[in-house]
Amino acid sequence: MILARNLIAGLDLAAFLIDPEAVIVFFNDAAGEFVGRRFDEVGPLTRDEWASRYGPYDELGELVPTDDLPLTVALREGHPAHGHVHLRLGDGELVPVDVSALPLSGAEGFMGTLVVCWRSADGLDG
Repeated sequence: MILARNLIAGLDLAAFLIDPEAVIVFFNDAAGEFVGRRFDEVGPLTRDEWASRYGPYDELGELVPTDDLPLTVALREGHPAHGHVHLRLGDGELVPVDVSALPLSGAEGFMGTLVVCWRSADGLDG
């Protein structure tokens, strides 16, 4: 996880590291723009804490069931997954995002998941 943290710290793409218990253990500054605060200010977030603050939501603003999320697929099945959801930004705006989740494994076995997200093309102006 330390190597993954070092890798995502310099990315311009919003990235989150999630441990096997679905706790966000780190997110980079680009993800902090979604959240509205840096990881150092927020700290680790459980799945329930994240969902209550940021979502993910469907296009109608309803919470997406956990089993339907790319993160859950990567954690449960151990293979990459991609999806489209809406997140509530730190300022309250609901935006469409694409999300990809990649399982992380090391010599010790399964270590968690790397999740990246970006505003969907249909959510961009112009």
